[in-house]
Amino acid sequence: MLVGDTIISGINRLDLKQLRVLQLLLQERNLSKVATLMGLTQQAISEQLRKLRNTFDDEMFIRTSHGVIPTVVAEKMEHKVNEILANIDELISGETFDATAQSGVIQISTSDYALVTVLPMLLQKINIEAPNLKVIIRGFESDNLNQLMVTGELDLIITFPEFIPENYPFMLLFKEHHVCVTGNQSIFRGKKYQLSEIAAMPQLIVSPSRAGLKGSHDAWFAEKGYQRNIVMSVPSFLSAPHMIQCTNTIGFLPSRLLPNPHIVPLEISESPPSFDVIVAWHPRSKNNPLHQWILNLLKDIFWPDNTNSIK
Repeated sequence: MLVGDTIISGINRLDLKQLRVLQLLLQERNLSKVATLMGLTQQAISEQLRKLRNTFDDEMFIRTSHGVIPTVVAEKMEHKVNEILANIDELISGETFDATAQSGVIQISTSDYALVTVLPMLLQKINIEAPNLKVIIRGFESDNLNQLMVTGELDLIITFPEFIPENYPFMLLFKEHHVCVTGNQSIFRGKKYQLSEIAAMPQLIVSPSRAGLKGSHDAWFAEKGYQRNIVMSVPSFLSAPHMIQCTNTIGFLPSRLLPNPHIVPLEISESPPSFDVIVAWHPRSKNNPLHQWILNLLKDIFWPDNTNSIK
């Protein structure tokens, strides 16, 4: 019975409260904030942390002037702790989910493209079915994305596959393609162009997450043997049509942003490949009932026949 005794001994050394403290410390990295969230004193949280240190024979968290930072041992536990607690929550709550009873906050990150093409329909459903649920929409921050998801500052991301970490699960919302456009009074309008001619024209790109003069279709042009003449970059999809009109440039915009009174499509010999628009989440959230409910809302909107793809 040595194995059984060892297992029992291990379980007896750890309780749910300690796991909750560990989870929140990994997210918040501040003892006083965790104490407030759990309705305990900071002394009680310190005592739970002391027990965690004894259980795992590790310092677990190092105090700094701005809070605490996890050790390597504690950081490696985060995914497992989140999964264990999510499974326990699911075990206790069962399959019942009452959207009308939701009064928390859900945070979604995206570019202004999804503000037009995805969020109006989603937020309408949330407002009707979960009127007490608060929603925060944040701009897309590719450089800080994983940190925001790990700390729980973001719940869902609406973006393109190339912008998410490889281990993140995601669900396809729809296929999209770019249309080559120019200003409604541009010297380029009203003609058909070869791709070589398009590459040489002054182009505006949209770069919502990182400023620069590199666009998503650069590799595609390079494969065809052409280098794009990118002369301008803007951070917003919604501002791009007016900027293209004002600067006598051309650009490639997602088709769902058209028509637009400032721009007209150009007829070109070849079009860039289509791309996916997805919703993604952190691996630890796979059993989160609220997340699952929102994903089901998105399925109803974009895949009413339920043939969507989750990866």
